[in-house]
Amino acid sequence: MLKQFKAAAMATALMAGTALANPYAEYEGTTLIVNFPAHPHYDAVMKILPEFTKETGIEVEVDQLPYLKMRERQTLELGQDEGEYDLIAYVVFSKADYVYADQLENLAKYYMNPKLADPAYDADDLIDGYVYNIGFAGGNKGYLEGKTGSLFGIPYGSETSILGYRKDIFEKHGLEVPETYDEMLEIACKIPELEPGMGGLSSRAASGHHASHAFLLHLAPLGGRVFDDNWNPIVNNDAGVKAAQALKTIVDCGPEGAKNFGFGEALGAFLNGDTAMFLDTTVVAGQIDNPNKSQVVGKVGWAMHPMGVRRGSQTGGFGIGIPANAENKEAAFLLMQWLTSKKGDKLVALAGGNPSRFSTHDDADVNAKFPHMSTFGEALKHADPDWRPIIPVWGKVNADLGTTLSKVLTEDLDIQEALDGVAERTKAVMEEAGYYTWQ
Repeated sequence: MLKQFKAAAMATALMAGTALANPYAEYEGTTLIVNFPAHPHYDAVMKILPEFTKETGIEVEVDQLPYLKMRERQTLELGQDEGEYDLIAYVVFSKADYVYADQLENLAKYYMNPKLADPAYDADDLIDGYVYNIGFAGGNKGYLEGKTGSLFGIPYGSETSILGYRKDIFEKHGLEVPETYDEMLEIACKIPELEPGMGGLSSRAASGHHASHAFLLHLAPLGGRVFDDNWNPIVNNDAGVKAAQALKTIVDCGPEGAKNFGFGEALGAFLNGDTAMFLDTTVVAGQIDNPNKSQVVGKVGWAMHPMGVRRGSQTGGFGIGIPANAENKEAAFLLMQWLTSKKGDKLVALAGGNPSRFSTHDDADVNAKFPHMSTFGEALKHADPDWRPIIPVWGKVNADLGTTLSKVLTEDLDIQEALDGVAERTKAVMEEAGYYTWQ
C-alpha cells in the first residue's frame, strides 16, 4: 500500500511539475525578427507584442514595410540559404509562390511537438475559410484543403466582404436593408433619385485588378466560378454574365467618377458621404469610425454580403508563416501560436485589429467596444476560400479579366462578347501552363 501511495504521489508531483513548467523557458532571451505589412491590423499587432515579450521573455523586432516592398524583401530573403526573418506575414498569392518554391515550413511537426503545441489552442475555433485560403496547399485544386493538403500558415488579419449602409438615409426614406442582390441593386439605383447628387453603392471599377476584384465579389454569391473542376474557363456562363451586369448596374448608379474608382476612391466616396452603400472589405470599419477620416461617423450600419443563389463573401487579409530558412523556427512557432490563440486574437481585436476566430467575434468585451464584430463574425461563416483561383497564372488571367471588364463599364462593350473573349484567352493561358496535360 505504501509503495502504491508513494508511486501515486510521485506521479502527482511529476504531473504538477509538468503543469507548472514554463514552455517558453528554453527560448527566453531569443530575439525574433519578423516582417509585417504597414496595415491597420498589424498596427494593432504592434500594440500587443510587448505583452508577448512580458509573458515569454522572447523579444520581437518588427520590420514593417508597405505591402509591395514587403513582398520584394521577402522574395529576396526567402531565397537565401539563411534568411533574416523568423516569421512573416503574407497574402494568399504569396502562399502559392512560397510553398511551390519550398520556402515555407510545413507546420505539422510543430503541432506534433508536445513541448511546443498548446493543447488549449482550439484550432476548430479558427475561421474555416481563412485556414483553407491562407494556410493550406497541396489539397483540392492544389491550393485548398483536402486529403493531400498540408498546413503552411495561419490566418492573421482576416477580412471578408461586408455591406456598409447609411442608417440615416435608409431611415429617412423607409428603406429596408437589402438581403438579396435584387434588393441591393434596386436600392442602389433608387438612391440617386431620392437623394440627388448621392450615389447608390460605392465600388471598385478601375481597369485591371480593381474591376476584376469587384466582379469576383459578385460572381461567387451569384453562383459562378472562374473555372470548372477540369480547369475549363466558365467565367462567361450565365452566372458570369449576371455578375458583370450587377457590377455595371452598381457603377452606372454610383457616385460621380465611379467608373474609374480604385479601392481608395470607392472608400473615400463613402467616407465623404457621397454614396449610401459600400460593399467591400471589413478592414474599413476603423476608418469609417475615425472622425479624422470620416464624415459619416455614427451613421453607418453593417449587414452581411447580400445573397444571390447562395452566400459567398470574399476571403482576404493576411496569414503568418515560418520561412524555411529561419534561424529561430521553434520560437517563431510559439509567437505565431500566441498571436493566433484565443487570448492573442482577443487582444489584437481590442487593439483595433481583424480577429481570425469565431469566439473573438462573439466576445462580449470585443462587441462592447466594436458593436459591428458580431455581424462581421456571421459574415465570416460564409467566407468563400475559392472565390478567386490561387494559381501561378492567375496574375495574367486577372489582368485580362479586369482590363476587359473596364471596357464593359466605360465603352459599353457587350458583356457576353467580352466574357467570351476572356474565356477563350484564359483557355490558351491554361493550356500553355500545362493544366490540360492529364486530360
